[in-house]
Parts: sequence; structure tokens; C-alpha cells
Amino acid sequence: QDQAAGAKRVGTAMVKAVEDITPEQEYYVGRTVAATVLTKYKPKPEQDLNWYVNQIGQSLAQFSTRPETFGGYHFLVLDSDEINAFAAPGGLILATRGLLKCCQTEDMLAAVLAHEIGHVEKQHGLRAIGADRWKSAGMTLGLEVGKNLAGQQLAEATRAFEGSINDITSTLMNSGYSRKLEYEADAAAVAILKNSGYQPGALAAMLDNMAKDLDSSRHDFAATHPSPADRLAQLKKIGVVSSLGSTNSRQQRFLAATKAL
Repeated sequence: QDQAAGAKRVGTAMVKAVEDITPEQEYYVGRTVAATVLTKYKPKPEQDLNWYVNQIGQSLAQFSTRPETFGGYHFLVLDSDEINAFAAPGGLILATRGLLKCCQTEDMLAAVLAHEIGHVEKQHGLRAIGADRWKSAGMTLGLEVGKNLAGQQLAEATRAFEGSINDITSTLMNSGYSRKLEYEADAAAVAILKNSGYQPGALAAMLDNMAKDLDSSRHDFAATHPSPADRLAQLKKIGVVSSLGSTNSRQQRFLAATKAL
């Protein structure tokens, strides 16, 4: 009971610390996280494909509970066969070619992007920062590293910032979020899809496809996310079942844009 109470106090303190980070600081954290991801994954250069993904993503973001961030939402396709995606704090969202190839319709692509927007909306990336860092990092993250600090203060702030980036990128690329946070992002995605006119069932259809294509020997979605079966079961609890429905105009647009895959 004492342990549970202690864990609850730590969780409450961390949520408060996340709330205290300014949008500008979150932007600089997210930009550094995205740059770190891009040291491992190369962007896919096709402009038409990236433009299309950005158009879908920007439209979906307007229907989230957080339609604006300090630096705005940005979406980029990564040139990798891995089935994966990364949502950096502040709205920088990266999705692999392998993940997009799991999509059969625009609605399924929208489901992928809506899930990642859900992570940004809920500030899950910032919650990945270790609890022990908040005391030193809370006041100095982001911009404070580079201004009004000198000597020991600057060194401490720099260590805190680098450690925080490490925490987030390690979570995104290695360990993954907790089941609770993944389910939160799925629930947020369902709301975004409904509000924007896409089929919420496309998220379940996407998970069905991923279950067929995931390779447990590779370090991608299989290693960093709850199993598709678990997520499908959770979606079923909130009334979402698999649906491949998409309008003809959307499907033609999707097929034209994704031929580069």
C-alpha cells in the first residue's frame, strides 16, 4: 500500500512537471529527439509522398484536442522496411515505409497518423523522461540550456537535457511506451478519426494487417508496442471493430500517392 501511494505521488509529480514545460521548450526537446531518430533512419526523398502524408496528418491534427503546437505538426516518411513510427514531443512525426506498406486505404494511413498524433496530444514523449531528472531538468530543459546560465549551472542543465533526450529516444526506439499509454493513444486516434470523417474501424484493420506482417525477430513495432491482439481487444471494448471502408476518391488519391512505396 505504501509502495502504491509512493508510485502515485511520483506519477502525479511527473504529470505536473510535464505541464510546467513551456510549448517552446517542448519544441526544442522534440526537435532534438527527431534529429536523433534521423541518425538511424534516412528520410524517404519522394516529395509527392511526403506532401501527401503531411496533408493527411495536418488535417487530422486539427481534430485532436491539441490542434496547435509551438512549431506545428510535421510528418516525414522514413526509408526503412521496419514497421515503425515515432512521435517526438511537439508534433514531429516520423513513419517508416514498412509501416505505410501495411496500409491498404487512406483511412488506414489516417489511423496510423492519428495514433501518433495521440501520443503528441497526450505528451507521452515528455512522460518518458525519468522521474529523477525532473528536479534538475524541470526548470532548465530546452531553451534554458543555452541562455542565462554559466559554469556549473550550464553543465548541470546540459547533462539534464541530454539525459532527457536519451530517456525519450530510448523509449521510442527500444523499450516502447507502457500498455496504458498505447491504449490512450489508440483512444485518442479513434476520437480524431471520428471527428475528421475517417473510419475508426480502420485502426483495427491496420492492427489486423500488422499482426500478419510483424516479424518478432526484428526490433520494430513487435518489440516496442503491445501485441496487435491486445490492442484490438481494447478497441473492441470501446465499440471499434475492423473496417476497410474508404471512399473511391480517397482510394484513388491513396493509390496515386503511395505508388512510390
